[in-house]
Amino acid sequence: MSGSIEPGSGGDVVIEATDLARTFGEVVAVDGIDLSVTRGEVFGFLGPNGAGKSTTIRMLTTLLRPTGGSARIDDHDVVGSAAAVRRIIGVALQDSSIDPLMTGNELMRLQAVLHGIPRSEARRRCPELLARVGLTGAADRRVATYSGGMRRRLDLALSLVHEPGILFLDEPSAGLDPTSRLALWEEVRRLNRELGTTVFLTTQYLEEADELASRIAIIDRGRLVREGSPEALKATVGSPTLRVDVDPVFFETTRRVLADFGPDRPAREGRVSIGLDGGAARVAEVVRALDDAGVPVTHLELDAPSLDDVFADATGRRLEGADE
Repeated sequence: MSGSIEPGSGGDVVIEATDLARTFGEVVAVDGIDLSVTRGEVFGFLGPNGAGKSTTIRMLTTLLRPTGGSARIDDHDVVGSAAAVRRIIGVALQDSSIDPLMTGNELMRLQAVLHGIPRSEARRRCPELLARVGLTGAADRRVATYSGGMRRRLDLALSLVHEPGILFLDEPSAGLDPTSRLALWEEVRRLNRELGTTVFLTTQYLEEADELASRIAIIDRGRLVREGSPEALKATVGSPTLRVDVDPVFFETTRRVLADFGPDRPAREGRVSIGLDGGAARVAEVVRALDDAGVPVTHLELDAPSLDDVFADATGRRLEGADE
């Protein structure tokens, strides 16, 4: 097995994967992962594009059969009891298809019918959900007129029609503007806080994972590389990261100077990054050393350990732009 995750403290396990794998011909998308999520958790699945996040969530939601291992949702096997799994989960996928010719109200009512919800109950529940995601004013407009953020919020409302206790969100804020992203985050928090909804969230956004998840797993190239609370993961990195931008002519000199102050960390082109032993108290010392070496610094910053630092420590590269 290439990676395993222990369940969060307390509560019963409602999402569980054992040696879960998926290949597409010669391509290994998910490489034998273990994970457990307890009831009431917001669990973040963090990684770059192509890491295996969406493939994993599609297996857990019965949309894709595993080629190895197994998975259970609230003790229902995702292959053998797929229909039972679908009844108890809500799913909002990144590439879900919503009929653009229908209105928000029409889609909500159709979703209620598909889940066998009585008409009287649907008449109450659908408007409430549209109001919850801020779409009351657009309920009778065709979805073709919705912005990207409005469509994502409608997709969230559709996934909640049957009041699932377990909600899967695949890249929920991808492509959203900052205002729409914050509104969606607040709704996820409210669902978890007020209704106790278990949320399995895939994302490539560091801030999203940090803001929403009580526990995070980092996946890279189909394998789990780190797991824990955001605070615990960042604590494993230790020293804050010092980032120094210089002219390429001085790059190697800068690396030699900074090597005396802490271990090298992955950085983008044109930048030297280290874990600064001693933290902020040594910044002035670093500046003097670079000045003595004749290095003109164009930019210098010191940041507390981030989830990107955790990813870099685990994989040797930065999360942003890793898909390139």
